[in-house]
Amino acid sequence: MFEEPFRYVEAIANRREYIENELAAGSPVVAMSLAEGILFFTLSRDRQKLFEIHDRIGLGAVGHPGDIERLRMLAIELAGAEGFTRSDADVSLRRLANYSLSPALKAAFEQIYGAPFLARLLFAELGREPAADAFLRLDYDGAIRSNGNPALPSRPGFGAVSGSVASEARMERLLAARHRPDLGRDDALRLARDAWMTGTIPPREGDAADENLPTETIRARQDEALREAVFEAALLERAAPTPAQAWRMLGTEELRGVLAAEPTKAP
Repeated sequence: MFEEPFRYVEAIANRREYIENELAAGSPVVAMSLAEGILFFTLSRDRQKLFEIHDRIGLGAVGHPGDIERLRMLAIELAGAEGFTRSDADVSLRRLANYSLSPALKAAFEQIYGAPFLARLLFAELGREPAADAFLRLDYDGAIRSNGNPALPSRPGFGAVSGSVASEARMERLLAARHRPDLGRDDALRLARDAWMTGTIPPREGDAADENLPTETIRARQDEALREAVFEAALLERAAPTPAQAWRMLGTEELRGVLAAEPTKAP
């Protein structure tokens, strides 16, 4: 009888280790505020990773394609139901995550005889100005990390999701050092590319907190990635004629022309 709690804790720990191993190779996703809206960016090999959820809410994800699709459809259905029963203006990222998606992920993770969701999700909600943009990361166990707390002295204007917590932290350090809300789109794309590269390079042995990867390392990783993958980027446009038209995928040729240049250097 006294062994049962220990068995449950051990099962949860094993479950977490399994999921982390499954997610480790995932292609990171970056989102950031800029004057004209919110930019989503990633590299993909064989499937779409960036999605519109509802009007001014977008999603980028790392994980199993089937689980990402299930969660994407759940988010769309929840947003649609909220918009129908209340109004489109009442659909908010906070309500979707806190009251629906997070509990569903937590329940699936803790039911040790059922299959968990193999996914990490990055949501962004477009505000009227960059300071009002919301970024929220939702993990496979229902844990939420967001910049949406109004009590914070400053709200980071970016978000990142990756295959591991360590690589996410490295990406966020780079973004914190170099992101500005007044970035133009081309500069934002180059910064997003550098953050993506940073999230895919394993830390050097004995230096897990390496924050300033040399430019040549990023360039070498970029050249390798470009041989196997394609850029994928989307923009939630602040000046869209209607909220329903805010989401726009950026063209591949346009992206390649901007991103073929050398990685940006830290100021």
